[in-house]
Amino acid sequence: MKVVAFNGSPRKEGNTYHALSLIGEQLKKSGIEFEIIHVGNKAVRGCTACAGCMKNKDGKCVITTDEVNAWIQKMKEADGILLGSPVFFSGIAGTMKSFLDRAFKVTSINNFMLRNKVGAAVVAVRRSGGVVTFDALNHYILYSEMIMPSSNYWNVTHGLTPGEASQDGEGNQIMRVLGKNMAWLLKVVAVGKESVEPVAQEEKEITNFIR
Repeated sequence: MKVVAFNGSPRKEGNTYHALSLIGEQLKKSGIEFEIIHVGNKAVRGCTACAGCMKNKDGKCVITTDEVNAWIQKMKEADGILLGSPVFFSGIAGTMKSFLDRAFKVTSINNFMLRNKVGAAVVAVRRSGGVVTFDALNHYILYSEMIMPSSNYWNVTHGLTPGEASQDGEGNQIMRVLGKNMAWLLKVVAVGKESVEPVAQEEKEITNFIR
C-alpha cells in the first residue's frame, strides 16, 4: 500500500512538511509506502473553467504547462492521499488551491476515481485560521466519496519559522495519532475489499438552483 502526500507550502521543509512527515513515520512503521510531493513552490495556474476535462473525460486536465496531470496520476495509483497546507489569510495557500481545484475536478468528472480511497488533511498555522483552512481542505475529500480517518483533535499544528511546529506537543500528537489511525483504516479497507461487496456507485445527479 502507498500514501501520497501533497505539501502545499512554498517552503519545502517548513511546518506543513513537518506535520506530513510525522504522519508518514507512523505509516512507514505499519509497512505503508509514503511519499511527499512538493506543490507549493511550483507555478500552477488555477482552473480556467474551460470544461475541457468534462468533454474529454480522459483523466487529465487540458492544461499541460505544469505537473498537475502527473500528480493526478499519483493520486490515482495511491491507496491513501494526504493534503497539507499552510494558512494564507485563513485559507488554503494559493498554489495548493489551484492544484486541488483542477485535480479534484478531473477526478470527479472521471467516474470519481478517488472513491473509497483513504484521505485526510492537515494544516500548519502561526496563530488562527487553522480550522477554517482544515475545513476547506476536507471539502475536496468529502466531495470525492473518500474515507476519512480522524485524530484526537482537529488536524492543525502551530508554528511560524520552519521547524517551530516541532515544539507544539499537542500538534505533534495529533499527527502521530492520525498516522496510526490512517494506517489502520487503510488495512481495514484492504481486508474489507476482499470480503464485503462494495456499495454500488450512483450516477451523479446535478440540480441547478436557477433554470
